Amino acid sequence: MTERTIAIGNRRLRVSNPDKVLYPETGFTKGDVIDYYRAVSGVMLPHLRGRPVTLKRYPDGVEGEHFFEKSCPEHRPPWLHTVTVRRKRDDTDMHYCLLDNVSSLVWAANLAALELHVGMAAAPALERPRALVFDLDPGPGCDVLDCADVALRLRDRLADLGLEAVAKTSGSKGLHLFVPLNTRGATFDASKELAHRLASSLESEDPDRVTATMSRSERAGKVFIDWSQNTEHKTTVCAYSLRARRRPTVSTPVSWDEVEGARRAGDPERLSFTAADVLRRVDGHGDLFAAAARKRQRLPG
Repeated sequence: MTERTIAIGNRRLRVSNPDKVLYPETGFTKGDVIDYYRAVSGVMLPHLRGRPVTLKRYPDGVEGEHFFEKSCPEHRPPWLHTVTVRRKRDDTDMHYCLLDNVSSLVWAANLAALELHVGMAAAPALERPRALVFDLDPGPGCDVLDCADVALRLRDRLADLGLEAVAKTSGSKGLHLFVPLNTRGATFDASKELAHRLASSLESEDPDRVTATMSRSERAGKVFIDWSQNTEHKTTVCAYSLRARRRPTVSTPVSWDEVEGARRAGDPERLSFTAADVLRRVDGHGDLFAAAARKRQRLPG
């Protein structure tokens, strides 16, 4: 086993097998994963800070076995913070990792935690959602451009309610639409109710192309608007997280101009970005998802 040491501030982290290829099609290594997360940390950390993180680990790369890890590993370093979440189903405590600095992000990357999934709430107010989210998932026969069409309609419907929305790619096949809240009065009951109401409204207006129904048998030729993500125990892949696809694609914040442009051009590749693409975008545009962490909005009564 090969190792290298990375100095981050006054900490020195040992990295194992940095040359191990985790994305065989492109030769993207564990060292590349670590370098990406270190480079993108400036814009990613605001979307991780305070949030219990579920690690999706691929120790043998994207073509090997993987597993979700909710409970923060016991071999974590003493400086890595955790947050305790009470599980309602069995009334037990779960200690999640908090990735709130560059060192902790690199530590997770060294575990081959390619994907980082977070909930809608942040400690210490885990009962309060920081955003309302729609996960737009294309069924068989649809693609990200169909999701773009639904996203734009949802954006306009939300604007009619006085709410601003921001978007990111899922890094896989779909799009995520976030409505920043970041207010004391936000509740999961209210955000889930509004998300369900809007999703059902679009389904009733365009039942041949949109579904808000959980059943997979109803999704062929349609975009599924997953409104159920607005629940305390549900998670969504974090902005700027890698995805375990053939290439090292990323859940990438996009502007509404980009979403509209991709739809007009009929080019789904305009909404697909690799780690290298994202770092160039951040250099040029900063954090296009900043409003998700900062903007304060209240849901209509």
